[in-house]
Amino acid sequence: MNLELARKVADAVLYEGYMLYPYRPSALKNRQRWSFGILYPPAYPEVTLGTERSTMHSECLLQTQTDADASIHIQLRFLHLLSRQYMQAADGRSEPVPSLLIDGELFESWDEPIERRVDFPVANLFVGQQHHFTFPAIMQLESMLDRNDKLAGRVTNTQAEVTGTISITTQKLGNYLLKLTIDVANTTPMPWQAPAHDIERNTALLSSLLSAHTILTATNAEFVSMLDPPAESQESAALCRNLGNFPVLVGTEPERDMMLCSPIVLYDYPQIAPESASNFYDATEMDEMLTLRVLTLTDAEKNEMSHTNEHVRNLLQRTEQNARAQLTRTHGTIRGMRSVEERP
Repeated sequence: MNLELARKVADAVLYEGYMLYPYRPSALKNRQRWSFGILYPPAYPEVTLGTERSTMHSECLLQTQTDADASIHIQLRFLHLLSRQYMQAADGRSEPVPSLLIDGELFESWDEPIERRVDFPVANLFVGQQHHFTFPAIMQLESMLDRNDKLAGRVTNTQAEVTGTISITTQKLGNYLLKLTIDVANTTPMPWQAPAHDIERNTALLSSLLSAHTILTATNAEFVSMLDPPAESQESAALCRNLGNFPVLVGTEPERDMMLCSPIVLYDYPQIAPESASNFYDATEMDEMLTLRVLTLTDAEKNEMSHTNEHVRNLLQRTEQNARAQLTRTHGTIRGMRSVEERP
């Protein structure tokens, strides 16, 4: 069981689309984030219309052993937005603003992700079970002073409550083969005062599970590949239905004790390229190209980028400090060599 390798892949899924080049909140494409794995509140209008979803449905096969009791561990991972809103202080009032400049330092209003994890151990696979989880709402207000200790602004950090369930049922198919059905649901009630049809997407995202995925770990059992099942399991695998995700084997090949139910299309045993220096958040874009693009940003763009949050700030610092080493690793890597047969 290679948990570290599986976690690296899952982290890449978790932050898919979080912040795209040019890594600035003011960039148009960074105002429409989280394109994969979003579980909205069930009352969100786009869910009721059927164009978005509030649930994730997974089905996969598990081969048990004859001399031991099988069990699995379900880990749900997702991002929970924290809304950071800056306000300009003037005439005794505070007005919300996109950004705030205090003593030459820029502060950007931004929705920052907080990593969430829900663990659900399932010891008895033959009894349907459900696990409820809640992450409470928070509201913090802080005053911001300038170098003369005068009130220059305020910032509010707001996080909506998120509630949900993880459910599992099992069907025995024979020959110690089990079909697992796992459902993840966002059950967060609608917290808004406005009519449902007036709810904007960015508001709904505050009560959503973003980049939601599950990691399944088996004990005394092995998962069956859903992409390349053995002959005796092909018919059963073909009948499995997955909505909003697809299960793939993760870890070290040929081990089959972990499966990732991913909202993006992956193959069995996906890996992060060892030459990759970090997560650029840009899906399958090439590290070499993104490194060069970061270096071409203007000082003003880099300043805005550095004040977004820790994730993006670290990306900028790492790229500027180690650009030459990163480019050396990513340019012209050869994975393997094979002989070319001569043909008449």
